[in-house]
Amino acid sequence: MATKKTTMTTVAPKYEGVTSFQKGQAARLFKKVVDEDQVLIVNKQNRPQTVIISYDRYLRLINQGIDLCSVVGGEEK
Repeated sequence: MATKKTTMTTVAPKYEGVTSFQKGQAARLFKKVVDEDQVLIVNKQNRPQTVIISYDRYLRLINQGIDLCSVVGGEEK
């Protein structure tokens, strides 16, 4: 069985205001993150609050040994 080789590409994150989610745009934004393998930073009051990545990108990070769940405030637990 052939092993699928995955590579991480560097992408510039996209920024979106939280109001887009309040206006019913969540489905469109999530689809774009998945389809274009984007990193989406959600701002609230012009400050970054949340980062949204696709599940595939998350799995690639895990496979590279990056445990996002053990990182808090930029520091590892």
